[in-house]
Amino acid sequence: MTGSDTKTVGQRVKELRRAAGMSQSDLAIAMGRSESWVSQVERGVQPVERLSVLQALADALNVPVRDLRLDAAPAEEAEPEEQTKSNDLDGLRVALTGHPALGSLFEQPPADPTPSLADFRQQVDAAWTLVHASSYGALSDHLSKLLPSIEAAVRHAPAGERTELHALRAKAYQVAAASFTRQDQADAAWVAADRALQAAELAGQPLEVVASLFRMAHAFMRQQHMDQAEQAAQSATAVMGPRTEAPTCPPEELSLFGAMNLVLAVINAREGNRGRTHEHIDRARGIAARLGGDRNDFDTEFGPTNVEIHAMSTAVELGDAGLALEVAQHVDASGLSPERQSRFLLDVARAHAQRRHVGEATAALLEAEALAPEQIHDHHLAREVIRDLIQLSDPRIPESLRKLAERSAVI
Repeated sequence: MTGSDTKTVGQRVKELRRAAGMSQSDLAIAMGRSESWVSQVERGVQPVERLSVLQALADALNVPVRDLRLDAAPAEEAEPEEQTKSNDLDGLRVALTGHPALGSLFEQPPADPTPSLADFRQQVDAAWTLVHASSYGALSDHLSKLLPSIEAAVRHAPAGERTELHALRAKAYQVAAASFTRQDQADAAWVAADRALQAAELAGQPLEVVASLFRMAHAFMRQQHMDQAEQAAQSATAVMGPRTEAPTCPPEELSLFGAMNLVLAVINAREGNRGRTHEHIDRARGIAARLGGDRNDFDTEFGPTNVEIHAMSTAVELGDAGLALEVAQHVDASGLSPERQSRFLLDVARAHAQRRHVGEATAALLEAEALAPEQIHDHHLAREVIRDLIQLSDPRIPESLRKLAERSAVI
């Protein structure tokens, strides 16, 4: 799309918004975006490349999508099956409801034998393995048993074991928060992250508190509450920043500080702030260079590779598809978890879709699906890009794309 086309879209948005008697704030709320994003669209600063974004704008303005851009085809309405699609974490969501160990308040002993500390460590590690593999159905079953068990254990354990049990409880809730975020259940992710934060403080683990804030920030981003996401991330970086300047700063702390800067980069990219996005990416690059290699402290997978993946992802968010694909050429994500590799390929597909490269985008999605099928079938961005590709290729939709859309319940 040329600059003049982008400007024309922005002008049409402004005209139609005013004709509907809407303020920029009204449109932002209807879109689930910030007011600054709407302003940047109208001024032609924020490109509107994706057909799904055009469709969302048209829906918010109550006009046909062709009123915004003449060459855009209308989006197909979601099938009832898609609207009522169940989530693999429904069981875990139920387990998270209510007081985590109400019987303990009435001095009821645990119904089942309490696992040992070693057993709890193994179960928490197994939970992270499942989430990094995007095996959410198995994860839901696993955590639905683990969380009540560890909640009861921490209330009945000898005093000498409680600190470690609180730390393990914090990590288990962080797994839940990360999973709920990735499965578009941000309200449950917020609850889980808050419980993780409280448990980490009881364990006397300040870095685990920051790791819990990391999960909370992601939950807020998924809810489009960017001000709260930014507050959660900035509250951590403000405290950690001066500490990381010391040459003796532990690598685990550096890693977590770098991961928080990547969160801030994503927030600013979604707000359309290029300058601050690149500022946080550059800061994360500097931290990754100090670490010297990829790590997985606090299950953030922070390191040089993840920084470049975020550089590519934020370029996609900013509409800089050419830059995104250029960065992607130099990324080797094979050492990361299947979930992270799949998410990287999803962003490659999004960049190709912005350039209207249907074949390349479909190939990237299929490769991502082979690595982590649940993520591609359920992630809102994957389903969005699949819709975009169908619109771009209609009426000659490639058979591989059509089948992927059917597996993802998009058509």
